[in-house]
Amino acid sequence: MSGTVTAVSSNGEYSFTKPNRSSILLLAGLGVEGDVHAGVTVKHRSRVAQDPTQPNLRQVHLIHEELFTEVGEEGFNVAPGELGENITTSGIDLLGLPVGTLLRIGDEAIVEVTGLRNPCLQIDNFQDGLLKKVVGRDKAGNIVRKAGIMSVVQVGGVVRPGDTITAELPEEPHRPLDRV
Repeated sequence: MSGTVTAVSSNGEYSFTKPNRSSILLLAGLGVEGDVHAGVTVKHRSRVAQDPTQPNLRQVHLIHEELFTEVGEEGFNVAPGELGENITTSGIDLLGLPVGTLLRIGDEAIVEVTGLRNPCLQIDNFQDGLLKKVVGRDKAGNIVRKAGIMSVVQVGGVVRPGDTITAELPEEPHRPLDRV
């Protein structure tokens, strides 16, 4: 299973959106160099408030560009980086990956998938009504989160638009993604 990086984004300040960059540098065990969410322990404000010593399982946020097309058909205009992701992808089913999947990105970088992004109300502040398009329920009543996946950096390296992403699944039994 493989795909492509279509955009990379980072921001050194707390902000919902992240500007696109020509490249980002992933640092092993930390995240994206210079990004506000980089670090060994949690950086997301709500998680810091709960327990600032928690391990940071949200070092790198990836979203599939196909989501932008899907919500675009509903009248929303979303571009790479605008939902706060660090890496925008194409051609790989991020939401279908199990916990522990290794994503080899570009020449060197490797991230390990930790879980799903839990969309928050800030998405509606960005575009009213968008939250209901990126989180909902399936026919069985289960919550479905579509706003990307979270990961930790196992091996650092530079990531650029156009880089190939290759997924290496963990040994079975696979654990489905849950929010982190």
